Amino acid sequence: MVEQSEETRGGTATIERTETTQSVEAGDHERFAHYVQKEKIMESALSGEPVIALCGKVWTPGRDPKKFPVCPECKEVYDSLMG
Repeated sequence: MVEQSEETRGGTATIERTETTQSVEAGDHERFAHYVQKEKIMESALSGEPVIALCGKVWTPGRDPKKFPVCPECKEVYDSLMG
């Protein structure tokens, strides 16, 4: 009979992996979170009218801005206004 050391014994192990998924729609990779006055966001939510961001983008908000990076142009304009 052959004796096996700890190093040569076979065995199995379970590796747990946590997967995180974000619901992202087509084209989201080219989207940014834009700066708009809060009042304008509320008006848009009620009326469906588009808003104008500090960078000049015109759109009707509908996605969670926390899922996207801040628009560099909006941030630059905001910083120049505040600083």
